[in-house]
Amino acid sequence: MISTNDPEPLLESQARIDVGPSPCLANATSDSDAPPILNAFEIYKLMTQLDSPTSPQDVGAIMDIKSSYQVYKLNWQGDPCLPTQYRWEGLVCKGDTIPRITSLNLSSSKLTGKINISFSYLTELEFLDLSYNELEGPLPEFLAHLPNLKVLNLTGNKLSSPIPKDLKQKADNKTLELSVAGNPDLCMTGSCKKKNIVVPLVASFSALFLIILIISLGFRIFKRQKALYIHVVPPARFNSKKRGSLKSKHHAFSYNEILNITDNFKTIIGEGGFGKVYIGILQDHTQVAVKMLSTSSKQGYKEFQSEVQLLMIVHHRNLVSLIGYCDEGEIKALIYEYMTNGNLQQYLLVENSNIINWTKRLKIAVDAAHGLDYLHNGCKPPIIHRDLKSSNILLDENLHAKIADFGLSRAFGNDNDSHISTRPAGTFGYVDPQFQRTGNTNKKNDIYSFGIILFELITGKKALIKAPDETIHILQWVIPLIKGGDIQNIIDARLQGEFNINSAWKVVEVAMSCISQIAAERPDINQILVELKECLSLEIVQRNSGSARDIIELTTLSTGPEITPSAR
Repeated sequence: MISTNDPEPLLESQARIDVGPSPCLANATSDSDAPPILNAFEIYKLMTQLDSPTSPQDVGAIMDIKSSYQVYKLNWQGDPCLPTQYRWEGLVCKGDTIPRITSLNLSSSKLTGKINISFSYLTELEFLDLSYNELEGPLPEFLAHLPNLKVLNLTGNKLSSPIPKDLKQKADNKTLELSVAGNPDLCMTGSCKKKNIVVPLVASFSALFLIILIISLGFRIFKRQKALYIHVVPPARFNSKKRGSLKSKHHAFSYNEILNITDNFKTIIGEGGFGKVYIGILQDHTQVAVKMLSTSSKQGYKEFQSEVQLLMIVHHRNLVSLIGYCDEGEIKALIYEYMTNGNLQQYLLVENSNIINWTKRLKIAVDAAHGLDYLHNGCKPPIIHRDLKSSNILLDENLHAKIADFGLSRAFGNDNDSHISTRPAGTFGYVDPQFQRTGNTNKKNDIYSFGIILFELITGKKALIKAPDETIHILQWVIPLIKGGDIQNIIDARLQGEFNINSAWKVVEVAMSCISQIAAERPDINQILVELKECLSLEIVQRNSGSARDIIELTTLSTGPEITPSAR
């Protein structure tokens, strides 16, 4: 191909290609009998980078982190911060002259080994998330000496030894938001040595005590075999009238026990598709929620006990725990842990005076994503919820979110249900349209429902919006606003503009990807979780810095005919 500035008459062996101010000519080769035919072409443009490159100190540190932990992310190439639209995944950068890395999110990145010294060279770091990896060893002192660090999340690793004194002091002074839950061998400063001294001593006495105990209790164990049997057989085969068994959790309750727990079904706290929910109190004063399955749900109980036993061993901090059940004749009930603040849908109602701020909404979204990630990717085989909705996202006294009713659509469906469902499961407004068409159940159905919940969190509106003349779906209301780029009218007006615009747009994009009309294009929940954590980091960094300045570049969000997010 050759280019020319002045158009000239074309020969038969030439073809003109208009690509801008400099037209191009395609010439046939000397041995060709036909004029040139253009099949495809690529145009490359060299662009001058006017911005200064990222700080060499930060580049060296992040490259060493990438190499040491063998971090594999598709866009971790070139300059970490520039160009802005191609900044490395998980990074946030600041700086008008020389960009510096201020936020680093490596959560769930399969990091192993000790915390690398290279993190200490990221001196402008304000937010560091290393949660849910396989990091081990002691917490290094240098973390306490990062001068600008405001948030440090080390949850869910294998770290050990005491927390460094300076780091603990920062956390106590509220100058650092430190999260270290899920590290069994990590202890507070000064307590580990005591523990190491006490444990061998206790172990010695315990061994002697156990020998005596085993001998003395042998006869008692034999005598109590019959009583023990009563707890493991189906309750329909006995009729207990004692409250003593209420001390025990994770077992089958009799109907008489259910009556005692609920004080004869005195207080209703909710009602759903499976029946009414009552508040109850165990003998050890533990509050519980007792879900009595309605008569309309009485089909398909062949696998009731096996399903319930399965659900009782599924444990995660973002899943509501199933404490026990009742299966006595026609009486079917489930006993759950009680969640003080009800469900998310109640909290998002317009008439609710307790407005959840944007940061808390993001934390609720992250909590729910953690729970769904465990169901989809942490359980073998995976558990598909099939009825994910905001009223199934329950909140404790600190507004930590937990998913409820997981597995119930499968456990208590109709006898006619097959592996490929013959009827839609779930709640209208949250059900995946593709599932309604095909009946095929898979993880992507839950992802669609999760997207609707995100839009409820974003807008403060229900999945089905009641208008004076009709009821419309939330997507009918929100998508035109998204296409118009009108973020202020999309976000819940009760927030009064108190949110990071870039964080809000990113959550909108995540929600849009969840409700893609093509199920295969919807992301997996673990990818959604990473993106939501980035949204939360944007909000937390801005809140802690007290700066209202946006910390990532905002580009207009536009959508084509398909309901999918545009690139940012």
